[in-house]
Amino acid sequence: MPQKIIPNLWFDHNAEEAGAFYAATLPHTTAKVTARYPDEVPDWQASFAGQALVVDVIVRGFRLTLINAGPEFRPNPSISLMLNFDPLFWDGDADAARQALDATWAALSDGGEVRMELGEYPYSARYGWVQDRYGVNWQLMLTDPTGDPRPFVIPQLLFTGAVAGKAREAAELYTSLFDDAALGTVVEYPQGDDAGTVMFGEFRIGDQWFSMMDSSYPHEFAFTCGVSLEISCRDQAEIDHFWDALSAVPEAEQCGWLADRYGVSWQIIPENMGELMARPDAYPKMMAMKKIVIADF
Repeated sequence: MPQKIIPNLWFDHNAEEAGAFYAATLPHTTAKVTARYPDEVPDWQASFAGQALVVDVIVRGFRLTLINAGPEFRPNPSISLMLNFDPLFWDGDADAARQALDATWAALSDGGEVRMELGEYPYSARYGWVQDRYGVNWQLMLTDPTGDPRPFVIPQLLFTGAVAGKAREAAELYTSLFDDAALGTVVEYPQGDDAGTVMFGEFRIGDQWFSMMDSSYPHEFAFTCGVSLEISCRDQAEIDHFWDALSAVPEAEQCGWLADRYGVSWQIIPENMGELMARPDAYPKMMAMKKIVIADF
């Protein structure tokens, strides 16, 4: 199965700049503007006319989409991107993997905020968590090559606040919506306020892996549109399938966007969205939609 779910990151007028930064910072990464705002846009979007709308960043074959928009949202730690520095990606050379991790850490932390210092932890010989200059959160980990192989990029969802304790439930819902999906390892907190909830868990959709965890700690963030998960759909039936199963906040429905019962933002779009948007008056038609209806283009 090709990459079914594409993390979308929200940027305030600087997605193109960020794409160039990630291409220079992350190993085996490229960035390209793949869509632009039309020359004629509503007055409230006048500053974006003709500017980049979407920048695709490909990290070792994994696609991230940067959305060039305004200051309405910003990524936060509720959804972070784990970078799995497995020596197998460096022909089994652990020193090369460690050097690549350290170089990536130095670049991401420049102008950013360190959330967990880079160092040795019980679960990794070298690990750190950093929020970069654009607000995007990254977890860098040197992994044991003798373990089960995992992709280089693994999105992680942190269930906290009103949805603390819901990580396993959410993962079970998400995997139930796909033909080729399953839960992986789930480790529970053994004691304390979080006892019985997920300390670390993972689930798979096709060849993609995700991780999740719960935290009852009173964090200052929650899921928002700052990071959304895009599902590319074959046809209207598939759009309807995911929309009906996930949408739980009617006021969040707009232009193919929705929020699920846990607050996670999703974009449910047709795989030929680029072709649809090239049709006459496609932009104002899309702006008037909640769920995307292909026939209305």
